Amino acid sequence: MASQENKDRASTASQLTSDIARLLRKQAGMTQEELGAQIGYTGSAVSALETGAQPATEQMLDGLEKTIGSGMGIFTAAKKYVRLDKYPTHFKDFARLERQALTLLTYQNFVIDGLFQTEAYARALIGGGYPPLPESVVEEMVTARMERKAIFDREPTALLELILEESVLRRPFGSWDIMRRQLQHLIECSERPNVAIQVLPMDRGLRGRNAGARGPVKLVQTPEHRMMVYLEVQENSNLLSEPAEVTRRFHRYAAIRAQALGSDESLVLIERLAGEL
Repeated sequence: MASQENKDRASTASQLTSDIARLLRKQAGMTQEELGAQIGYTGSAVSALETGAQPATEQMLDGLEKTIGSGMGIFTAAKKYVRLDKYPTHFKDFARLERQALTLLTYQNFVIDGLFQTEAYARALIGGGYPPLPESVVEEMVTARMERKAIFDREPTALLELILEESVLRRPFGSWDIMRRQLQHLIECSERPNVAIQVLPMDRGLRGRNAGARGPVKLVQTPEHRMMVYLEVQENSNLLSEPAEVTRRFHRYAAIRAQALGSDESLVLIERLAGEL
């Protein structure tokens, strides 16, 4: 049944897609049941789409394009906008930048970065937060997070660099089995030619300085070769573009990188920890 909660959450892009689908269906002289039968969904599913109760999946949009899209590419074009609707509001602006980034430099000190998470780790992390989220929202957010991984194989190739605090590798979410598979996934990611993974050891503070003490940071290079900074804490975010602010974070990130283990040493540590689980 159509959910009022989903209707209230529907974005402008989803609402516009719903209205276009309804208008084109009626123009084609089809009932919801008839359209559903042609695209592999029930009439109720089409109704949920048209009322905004349930956003269209990419598979549904493909079906709509073939049946009522008239070759115009309307529903194909809608994919990238509907996909963004799956992200939390505070993350949407950065999600657009990330998708086109030439370079993405990330430091995380509490969890594995979203781009490098396995589906099981992401589900445990998102589903275990507080306040608890409805299962449908958890699945929607997990799906959106997994779709971001397209950047690994995108052309032009993006350079992806990740620095993790050692404690992140020792902090499980969901279960130790999930954590072991997550560590194995990091090892697999590190084998990609466009990916570098480093670990900042927990003993760095003993030497008087720990450049990562200020928390996580993401630096992104845009297709226009501009550098920007994304900061996020407690469901609030800040996207910085002012040169002086960007330079300060870039210098701090460079210090974190210098204090971290090299890529080979980091891989040895991750492999050892995975073997201990």
